Amino acid sequence: MIHCPDRPEILARLRAAAPSVLPSLLLCDFGNLERELGQLQEAAITSLHFDVMDGVFVPNFTYGMPIIAALRDRTNLIFDVHLMITEPAGCVKHFRDAGADVITIHAEAVDDPRPVLDKIRQLGAVAGLAINPSTPVEAIESSLPNCDVVLVMSVEAGFGGQSFNEVTLEKLKQLSAVSGSDPLLEIDGGINATTIGRCAESGAHLMVVGSAIFNAPDYQNAIGELRDVAKGAIGISGN
Repeated sequence: MIHCPDRPEILARLRAAAPSVLPSLLLCDFGNLERELGQLQEAAITSLHFDVMDGVFVPNFTYGMPIIAALRDRTNLIFDVHLMITEPAGCVKHFRDAGADVITIHAEAVDDPRPVLDKIRQLGAVAGLAINPSTPVEAIESSLPNCDVVLVMSVEAGFGGQSFNEVTLEKLKQLSAVSGSDPLLEIDGGINATTIGRCAESGAHLMVVGSAIFNAPDYQNAIGELRDVAKGAIGISGN
């Protein structure tokens, strides 16, 4: 039986692995999903990132609970689920039941994120809050005590393969200054060997990567190189 960790254990594992690379399944080969999972696990990753889009909050539509539940039975990896959906409050329990360990909602999708973040914590999951490049850090400062993770989007939510937005680095530094060691800082969009070091230097603990892994011929080598760059940027040696 797959072990289902609670919030303190999930957070401890994420902190111990930081800075870490989180492969985003958005660009994987869904026709060979079990093989893809096996190749990613060989790279000694800690967490997988799931981009859930509803076609309303963002133009694209992706996958939902069935994909998460199917993979949950096959791995103990932390499942980091990014909800790019409207009205997330009604869905968070379903995603937790499917196997989500980290559930991130968008600040732009709700009037007040705090009740939804509290609900996620009550379900035993890690509560995350995401902001798009156009949303200032000041818009979420009152919600930071309710967050375990803040996901700073370095591209507009909804599409893979976009270019990195440099404004994100200043947001990471600003969040580091106002929040201290809590919450964990995550970044998503345009992360590759050129940008990942600067993200780590700016305070990111979790780096979501898509194209730079799934367009590479060898996932294990790609992840290892990205991890080495991130750790080297903050003076940590080795894998």
